[in-house]
Amino acid sequence: MAKANLSFEEMWQRIMSCDSNYDGCFYTAVKTTKIYCRPSCKSRKPKKENVQFYETKSEAENAGFRACKRCKPDIELAPQEMLVSEVISFLTCNYKEVITLESLSLHIGVSPFHLERVFKQVTSESPRTFLEKVRIEKAIHLLKNTDNTNLEISLKTGFKSTSTFYKAFKNSLHTSPSEYRKQWRSSQ
Repeated sequence: MAKANLSFEEMWQRIMSCDSNYDGCFYTAVKTTKIYCRPSCKSRKPKKENVQFYETKSEAENAGFRACKRCKPDIELAPQEMLVSEVISFLTCNYKEVITLESLSLHIGVSPFHLERVFKQVTSESPRTFLEKVRIEKAIHLLKNTDNTNLEISLKTGFKSTSTFYKAFKNSLHTSPSEYRKQWRSSQ
């Protein structure tokens, strides 16, 4: 089934927003249609109770699902797009880990220079910037859905210190994590 770093609710939110950053991280299978899709698929959204998530295409196919004809999850991408997709999938699914450009390039199988150059050409940002965005997104989810302290959230989202977490959060959302939580709760 799906990777442990993503809860059912997080995966559900990703498919509801057609988030292409999660393509390759998991696949959505619909029990009633027996079709599986990428998280970014623009097809009509299924009922939540009819959804299952799989880590790989082969797991979905082995469970009796066939590929969607709209998002074509069984077709590979162009080499540069494939490299970026692998990087995005790895960063999205392993955001809690300590990831350096060197360790990322070893995992992907290309030089650090080539990886960063191609990633920037395709996405207009560095892998590090993308990873920080993923961590902030996870922190927002935890701020909204848990009573975890800021320290707990910073550690659960891969930040190695609260000061790094606060700085990244403030740079991204122009508010502190505590203020964000307070504002979100008062709006509910």
